[in-house]
Amino acid sequence: MENGKNNALALQNTHVKLLAFDLLSLTQFPFHSPDAATSFFRRGIPISRVEILGTVTLHHLKPERLLRFAIDDGTGCVPCVLWLNDANSPSVVRRRRHELAARFVEVVKFGAVARVRGRLSRYKGGVQVTVSDVVTERDPNAEIFHRLDCIRLARNCYNLLPSPSLRG
Repeated sequence: MENGKNNALALQNTHVKLLAFDLLSLTQFPFHSPDAATSFFRRGIPISRVEILGTVTLHHLKPERLLRFAIDDGTGCVPCVLWLNDANSPSVVRRRRHELAARFVEVVKFGAVARVRGRLSRYKGGVQVTVSDVVTERDPNAEIFHRLDCIRLARNCYNLLPSPSLRG
């Protein structure tokens, strides 16, 4: 059982492929954690990072601040935020992150099919993805392959992991 507990916790720092309906139904731990990214659970298993794929259905840019967009995969619409305010940071890492984010803004176009990776966060009572990576998909089969992959992973991996709260 200890190995199952470790496997369940291993998902916490992995980009878990989820469909929108599954992502939007994640539960948040009742108390307000200082690290909100680690307080989301799927069937008792902590999840902090996700990968989603779908069509960009909302695009709202606040220059030099943030890009808000939504990804619709046919099962729901996931709100995403890409922060753009690290340009003048003294940190080299943050400036580099800003350069990448500026490139991602060019990728995220209304109607484009995009693969998004990022951390889970909460905004105005709902779950959202704080984007760390965006790629435009050119393969017309990408959406169906992603959907099939999510279903396969849910059946064969995510649903089989025991809850970390169980003791053996």
